[in-house]
Amino acid sequence: MPEPNAITLRAVTTADVNLLRHWDKQPHVIAADPNDDWAWETELSHTPDWREQLIAELAGRPIGCIQIIDPALEDSHYWGDVAANLRAIDIWIGEATDLGQGYGTTMMQLALARCFADPAVAAVLIDPLASNTRAHRFYERLGFKFLEHRRFGDDDCRVYRLSRASWTESTIAMESAAHVST
Repeated sequence: MPEPNAITLRAVTTADVNLLRHWDKQPHVIAADPNDDWAWETELSHTPDWREQLIAELAGRPIGCIQIIDPALEDSHYWGDVAANLRAIDIWIGEATDLGQGYGTTMMQLALARCFADPAVAAVLIDPLASNTRAHRFYERLGFKFLEHRRFGDDDCRVYRLSRASWTESTIAMESAAHVST
């Protein structure tokens, strides 16, 4: 797995539109999110307080995208009626050749650290497709707990939640393991 500092996150800009559209056409991205049109030109033209869109870069090379939202404030109410002080994350790796390299784990760790840097954030939600068993295992390894099956638009999903306490425990365990291996 890459060192955590090898991957950096930066804000998505309008200069990323062609890259994002290219990634949206990749079979593995379509398989994970078949019914959404991100409408990048429109989305990138406004930056609401409740959303952060980020490009993950490995040594300056874009490898993926992360969106972090406050689901209670998000304007489409995608998540419905949710409590305050939550975050929801969407994440994807752009090219199939970058899958299985540990980049997604590092990206999620960076995204979770961003979410929990706000002391008011109690938990993070995710909603992979019910059919995406690889994603379920990925999120469960990161400490997410299954909450419920839920339909979002045309998609059957599994909703997972990672509490601040679980994140803190898993972060301490990872740091301890890193110290033992050095």
